[in-house]
Amino acid sequence: MFEPKAEFMQEAIAYARRAGEAGDYAIGAVLANPEEGRIVVAASNRTKLDQDPAGHAELLVIKEGARLRKNRHLEDLVLYSTHEPCPMCSSVAVWARLHGIVYGASMNDMENFRVGNGNNEYLWRTINIPCREVVRQASTHTRIYIVESFLREACLGLFHSEKLSR
Repeated sequence: MFEPKAEFMQEAIAYARRAGEAGDYAIGAVLANPEEGRIVVAASNRTKLDQDPAGHAELLVIKEGARLRKNRHLEDLVLYSTHEPCPMCSSVAVWARLHGIVYGASMNDMENFRVGNGNNEYLWRTINIPCREVVRQASTHTRIYIVESFLREACLGLFHSEKLSR
């Protein structure tokens, strides 16, 4: 197990703000090594900026972490994301054998925001398969620890900034 660190999530939030300011969804992620107390890689969401449906911040940090390590298995690393990882990103976390996933805002939070604020620019589509369910269904012996709603209020504030930036 591990204790989540606020400074790692705060860095993900900073990257999320950058994404929102650049015109993308305000989502940020970091891949951290809790034993060493350091961030290995950080990224902002790039789906709109790059016109890439797979440009999720979580996917970008996992891919870059594997590239830097020259290894697809990242057992000692923890993913921090401002938003609950979607099924695609959760699956990649399983395949990367991450030690843990920490996220702020949940899929339910995103869905609730979408109902009241979705528009043609910010659609907020979700596939309602929770991260925890993807990890639970994985046919692997790897255990991934999940911490939900970590610094949730700060992450929910990112939704508000997107609403204002439309």
